[in-house]
Amino acid sequence: MHYRCSLYGLGVIANRPIPGVPSSPIASEDVRISFGSLPAWLDEVTAMQVETSYVTEYKNECGEPALRVFRVLDGKYYRFCYADRTEFVLDQAGSEVWAAWFDPLTIEDTATYLLGPVMGFVMLLRGIVCLHASAIAVDGKAIALLGPAGSGKSTTAAAFSDRGYSILAEDVVTLDDRGEHFLVRPGYPCIRLWPASVKALYGSETHLPKLTPNWDKCYLDLKEQFHGAPLPLAAIYHLGERRHEMSAPFVESLDRSEGFLSLIANTYATRLMDKQMRAREFELLTRVSNHVPLRRVTPHADPARIPELCETILKDFSHGLHG
Repeated sequence: MHYRCSLYGLGVIANRPIPGVPSSPIASEDVRISFGSLPAWLDEVTAMQVETSYVTEYKNECGEPALRVFRVLDGKYYRFCYADRTEFVLDQAGSEVWAAWFDPLTIEDTATYLLGPVMGFVMLLRGIVCLHASAIAVDGKAIALLGPAGSGKSTTAAAFSDRGYSILAEDVVTLDDRGEHFLVRPGYPCIRLWPASVKALYGSETHLPKLTPNWDKCYLDLKEQFHGAPLPLAAIYHLGERRHEMSAPFVESLDRSEGFLSLIANTYATRLMDKQMRAREFELLTRVSNHVPLRRVTPHADPARIPELCETILKDFSHGLHG
């Protein structure tokens, strides 16, 4: 255990470098990550000590669930089993993570799971609710881009980066509870993009390197366009369905009840929450919907108008700040 870095505001120590996350000094060792093996005691666990917690509805080409999650030893540990045979074991405190995979997969493949759903659940275990979103830094505040998979969060964040704005978080946006305001903690300095998004932004699918030979997603290195300190969450924009109408892109207000439902639908690890976690999430999201402006954005279907989408969000945000 010699590699140290900061991730979502946590001090991480690992036995190998984490792809996409630069090493850095840390003030505390909050999470220990062991790559390449699962805990030895796992082989001694009996079937009676394992309970199925969640099975995804999505299946791979072989008809297998993309992910199975098990509670082990009465919930003292959780085991994530992906269809490609990548596995993670997490302790109940969210302080220890083991990861293992098989050839031809690599640590780069494993990191795609770790930095998204696995760390999203680690944060939840540590009492931090997270949104499935991206966050950009504007005027010393954080703007979250919310929406389900395929809504264009990462593509829009990359477009903001091209305009000179720093990215605070990609895929996992923390709601660090500070009473009447919420902090978004910095994630890691890269954005993952599908080839279609790369082509829409840069004109060619090959403009950016692939994450790994085993995935189609590409890697945008943020370099100087990463904001490495937490920022207060000032607004949330829910990316809606793309439309061809000339008025798009445009922004609409969301009332509190609609905004609350939008937040509920886009929290991380929602299927893995127990009753206590669910109650805490419900109370926190109620306060978020009461104190943070929530807006619906309707993008245009033409990828060439993505820069206009960014400008529409910025104008609306600026109006909200000064209005």
